Amino acid sequence: MNGKISLRIGTALALAAAPWPAAAQAISTSEAAELRAQIAALKAQVQQLESRLDGVAATAAQGQGQGQAAPASASQSPAQMAQAAPSQSDSGTAISWKGSPVFSKGGASFKAKGRIQYDAGLLKAPGSVDDRAKGYSNELRRLRLGGEGQLGGGFGYKLEVELSDNKIDAVDTYISYERGKWLVTLGNQNQFQSLDELIGDTSGSVMERAAFTDAFGFERRLGLAVQYKSGIVLAQAGIFSDSIDSLVNANDGPNGGDENNSYGFDGRIVLAPKFGKTQLHFGVSGHWRDLQRLSENPVKYRQRPFLHTVNSYFLNSGDIAATGENHYGLELAGSRGPLWWAGEGHWLRVRRPGLADPTFFGGYGEVGYVLTGETRGYKNGIFGGVKPANPVGNGSGGLGAWQVALRYDHLDMNDRDIVGGTQKAYIAALVWTPIEYLRFNINYAHIDYTDAAILAGSRSNYGVNILGWRAELDF
Repeated sequence: MNGKISLRIGTALALAAAPWPAAAQAISTSEAAELRAQIAALKAQVQQLESRLDGVAATAAQGQGQGQAAPASASQSPAQMAQAAPSQSDSGTAISWKGSPVFSKGGASFKAKGRIQYDAGLLKAPGSVDDRAKGYSNELRRLRLGGEGQLGGGFGYKLEVELSDNKIDAVDTYISYERGKWLVTLGNQNQFQSLDELIGDTSGSVMERAAFTDAFGFERRLGLAVQYKSGIVLAQAGIFSDSIDSLVNANDGPNGGDENNSYGFDGRIVLAPKFGKTQLHFGVSGHWRDLQRLSENPVKYRQRPFLHTVNSYFLNSGDIAATGENHYGLELAGSRGPLWWAGEGHWLRVRRPGLADPTFFGGYGEVGYVLTGETRGYKNGIFGGVKPANPVGNGSGGLGAWQVALRYDHLDMNDRDIVGGTQKAYIAALVWTPIEYLRFNINYAHIDYTDAAILAGSRSNYGVNILGWRAELDF
């Protein structure tokens, strides 16, 4: 804009603000016509600028579809703008945001990880049950810190430690190598034992995993695993020893420690076809373990009443002199839009020298629905969480994501001469995710016990009611 145009506009604004008679005396008809023409020219220039900005936005949107970052819209907050596109430091390190800072440079990256879970619960049992599990209980369920990233050349890592039950444990702690359809991991990791076990504890449909996953001793163990993924096929296999906390020097002596030579083989195959909007999941897993030196001590299978805040086991097989385990599982699940469903069955056979081998069974079936319309995530053979489409605080009155689920959970540990008890659990869950990475759960469960290890007077058959709630942050 040149000085003459600026002067004319200033004159026009001053005259507009002045009393009308004075304005009429100060400007002639020809001057007024010239000012109108200049204003019209300015409007045309503004329209041209707006058209150029629309073209830039369209180009950026096309680039985003090809994996490039898109510019933030004018309606985004500064925090949303920072999360939308990575910044570039003077050293060439890109910094983005995914619940925590993500630093990347070339083929290397690092992301800080953390998790907090606060649990509380209320257990109502018959008055004749004499156990401190009754009533209110609460705990810091998990406090986890760590990091993950890439080193370049296909190599990566994940390192996490967790404070739980007033002790520090190594959780996912491994080195990985990925090339094409293959992924190799070495370290402390899950063994592909169950869909429900592999789903993250901050993305599950209910507060506690299926009863059989805990009762049968599913845990991370030190080992070498290989995964192959192509199309709808996912195949996983590995050889494992024991969990890291079972291999420390403090456990030397009759309990094994770092001299423990137990080992096992685990494998899982998943078919995940998708038909339109319907995602299906079919899985099968098989597992074999030789206890070796651990067979010097009896094994025990037991389970809490759907609350980790209590330390009482209403189902308990008692001590079993065993040399190993064979077990296998079947998985069936799927989702369509906001609806999902899942079910599993798992059979565990305990090998006993000189005695008949008992076989225990656990399974569950569930159906869930996201009331706010989002779809539950699914990737690499497991379900994820729900990302709110309208998070709280987005400026448009967002309510976050709300989901409900119903689950039936069955566990039977009565076989041969072993009377470990059975349970039939009916569970209802409501989960609120106000913003990504933060969830609040409330669960109700009714459990019917047969041959319970904790008696109600002289009775071992009775029911309990449970109310549990949890706050959790995961990034």
